Amino acid sequence: MEDKAIIDLFNARNETAITETELKYGALCRNISHGILADRQDAEECVNDAMMALWDSIPPNQPECLSAYLLKIVRNLSLNRVRDKKAKKRGGEVYMTALDEIENMLSASDTESRIDELVLKDLLNGFVKTLSKEDRLIFTGRYWFFDSINEISKKTGFSEGKIKTRLYRIRKKLKVHLEKAGVYI
Repeated sequence: MEDKAIIDLFNARNETAITETELKYGALCRNISHGILADRQDAEECVNDAMMALWDSIPPNQPECLSAYLLKIVRNLSLNRVRDKKAKKRGGEVYMTALDEIENMLSASDTESRIDELVLKDLLNGFVKTLSKEDRLIFTGRYWFFDSINEISKKTGFSEGKIKTRLYRIRKKLKVHLEKAGVYI
């Protein structure tokens, strides 16, 4: 079923919308959530929570791209769960390692006071567009999907050492990109 038709079902408050969304995007949602959480049961719960959040948000929201809208919900719920786990000293190693690698560039003490979230998002999107296709896959795999180095290696066919080296170089490029924009000091 097309996304527009699914959104129309949500707007009509027809519960078939959830079923159709699950059929079309459920596996992708679980994959993304599992990549962040590294726990199938937690991932399943996050996807269920995301479906409920989708139900609650459409209407009034009318997403242009249902998949992107849903995946953002799944990702945010999964990240929140990792944060909760971290507070309880459980799990989330891949997530924490990935964020530790770039946190000093994205969370400088006054970054949030100098720019709003949309500007940072635009800067990151602009940066990603400057990367080669391979580097873009590596970067988004690590920092959006929170894939481990091993998983990225399997997906790309590159050695883990090459992935680490490329991530290091990409982070250096990101640092320069953010410095030029005045975000990273």
